[in-house]
Amino acid sequence: MTSTLTIGRRTLFAAAAGAVAAPAILSRAAFAETAESGKDAAMERTLQFPLGDVTVSVVRDGIRVSENPQETFGTNQTPEAVADLLQANFLPADRFANGFTPVLVKAGDDLVLFDTGLGEGARAMGGGRLRAGLAQLGHAPEDVTVVVLTHMHGDHIGGLMEGGKPAFPNARYVTGEAEFDFWRDPARAGTPAEGGHKGVLEKVVPLAEKMTFVGDGGTVVPGITALTAFGHSPGHMIYRIDSAGKSLLLTADTANHYVLSLQRPDWEVRFDMDKQAAAATRKKVFDMIATDRLPFIGYHMPFPSVGFAEKAGEGYRFVPASYQFEI
Repeated sequence: MTSTLTIGRRTLFAAAAGAVAAPAILSRAAFAETAESGKDAAMERTLQFPLGDVTVSVVRDGIRVSENPQETFGTNQTPEAVADLLQANFLPADRFANGFTPVLVKAGDDLVLFDTGLGEGARAMGGGRLRAGLAQLGHAPEDVTVVVLTHMHGDHIGGLMEGGKPAFPNARYVTGEAEFDFWRDPARAGTPAEGGHKGVLEKVVPLAEKMTFVGDGGTVVPGITALTAFGHSPGHMIYRIDSAGKSLLLTADTANHYVLSLQRPDWEVRFDMDKQAAAATRKKVFDMIATDRLPFIGYHMPFPSVGFAEKAGEGYRFVPASYQFEI
């Protein structure tokens, strides 16, 4: 499948004003870390900060350490090239950590949740911490009024159900129609997408009666705009937040590693379904982010996942947020 990015500069940055590597400390925000026991110790992390008249919170749903980075990132490169780039950025060459970061936006009477993490099935492995993170932020699952799915890979839809019931019983659901149609299609059976198809049938399809679809430029709630950013998945969407002259972009899985995906946006990523379109999307989105100095949150960026991107060489350098949201 060949997809093209349909984000225009005017659409994406009309109200831009003015965040992903080393952890940033936003002291005004509620940054909390609590320990439970065993391997779950120190897993609960949340960060909260103001953006105009809304409040943005990020939750670390979990973190996964994997071996052999070149099997995931830079799959069209040599292992030596991937190792050299990692080591040049003070990272180990043989392992990498992948975080999962749902985002909450409190906007007026709405509490909007972007993606739901790994879900209850991951808790034995230290994941699925979204519900605990909500509690740290003073929210119950019943408080969520809108759940937005950037796309339907398992680590984004895993938390939709809890004990066989909707995890957010008072919410309506928003996603892209192309994404929903692709994954629920019976044609996925017997293909490499069959596992994702089954997950969507289990987690997403039961919620279809409460679901609405948005396209490029569509509104989730006032001040939150959907933008198509296809490639990682057939209907992958990103979302822009504008409030009182401040702006922020939720880039979801446009870039999945703060070094390997940003510094080398052309390098292929195993989980990008249309690799050519995904690379084009990365370059277009982050070129505009860098040019217009727009803060962003990336779902798989190192916690707290908030930062900026600047042009550097053939790609971009991540600049973690510090006190930009304090003043």
